[in-house]
Amino acid sequence: MKKRNIVIHFLVLLMVIATFAACASTRTHESAGEYVDDSVITTKVKSLLAEDDFLKSFQISVETFQGAVQLSGFVNSQQAVDKAGQITKSVKGVKSLKNSLIVK
Repeated sequence: MKKRNIVIHFLVLLMVIATFAACASTRTHESAGEYVDDSVITTKVKSLLAEDDFLKSFQISVETFQGAVQLSGFVNSQQAVDKAGQITKSVKGVKSLKNSLIVK
């Protein structure tokens, strides 16, 4: 009976460790929580860019991976690039910004 309890405890511990390992993130793979966080950041940035009267006429693509936000698209001035970067950095959770906006 004692051996059986030890085996059961060991198996439960093994399952807990496997669960945490499966949900952990790596450099190229996000955990489930990070994916949700990135989705929230992307949505907030997109909505703020769409609300801004100056930037809403431009199509700016927003992608987020582990808190790093990348903006891409075409705008007509450096002022638009700066404004988009400023809005993006104001969103909580943004760790870094890669601005690939092109002035046409």
